[in-house]
Amino acid sequence: MTEMLIIGVAGLYLAYRFIPEQVYDALVRLQRKAAGLTRKELTLGDHQIAYLEGGQGEPILLLHGFGAEKDHWTQIAKFLTPHYRVIAPDLPGFGESSKRPEATYGADDQLERIQAFARAMGLEKFHLGGNSMGAYLAALYAARAPEEVQSLWLLAPAGVAEAEESDLFRMVRRGDNILLVDSDETGKRLASMLFCKPPFIPAEFARVWRRRIIAAYAFNTKIFGEIFGEPVMLDSRVKGLEVPALIVWGDDDRLVHASGADLLAGMMPNAEVRLMRAMGHCPMLERPRDTALDYLNYQRKAAA
Repeated sequence: MTEMLIIGVAGLYLAYRFIPEQVYDALVRLQRKAAGLTRKELTLGDHQIAYLEGGQGEPILLLHGFGAEKDHWTQIAKFLTPHYRVIAPDLPGFGESSKRPEATYGADDQLERIQAFARAMGLEKFHLGGNSMGAYLAALYAARAPEEVQSLWLLAPAGVAEAEESDLFRMVRRGDNILLVDSDETGKRLASMLFCKPPFIPAEFARVWRRRIIAAYAFNTKIFGEIFGEPVMLDSRVKGLEVPALIVWGDDDRLVHASGADLLAGMMPNAEVRLMRAMGHCPMLERPRDTALDYLNYQRKAAA
């Protein structure tokens, strides 16, 4: 028995060292299964959309941030799927969804695709959440189609015009946009800014993530220019929006300044703010359990 255990551990270590991408993908599949999520695809116009779906209850559509993908919701989804039908797509141009050089990916282009996706999924009224760019698009979507959105869950949304300048925005202004990862070093710098207390990620898996985001550099550059080159600011669209909203921000967010939370809530009469202590830009990754329980408590109180 001891010899078999040693052989098994040695085999896992060798796989981790020499075929880390396959091991990484296998672990992602295990995480999806633990969360009750299944990977699916559908055709949406000229795009093939990959998405995760699972759980039961009212639907919640979750939108990832810039340069991210659907599995950024997998860890938090295991707390949500007992209560909600969770749907997390790779937005067009990201992850495993189609990347079409001839297409455009500005905010209004993506909003039309998100609406088409929701309709293809049979969603007439649904909860809508997102992180960073995904939260920005979620808020814009609710302003565009408030009758479709039951509530908003906005985790550190981009696009609040009067928010204080973040560390990232100062860097971008100087011509140093680390969201566009073109090297291993840039990937490490971005990772160091995403979290207050980074979750443990084995070194080989971190390299897998960096290789994949570097491979997406050219297309991410295209999308960044189209969606943020001359951005539609939230202030001009969500003022007076009555859709109930939970706005969540980390107090140590270096990518999008937390001052945006109260400013955004001031524009939306039914918004509440949660400022999470010792938290970076991605609460659903840094402390998924705490972030999920806060959301579930918010919805319980709203339903009472």
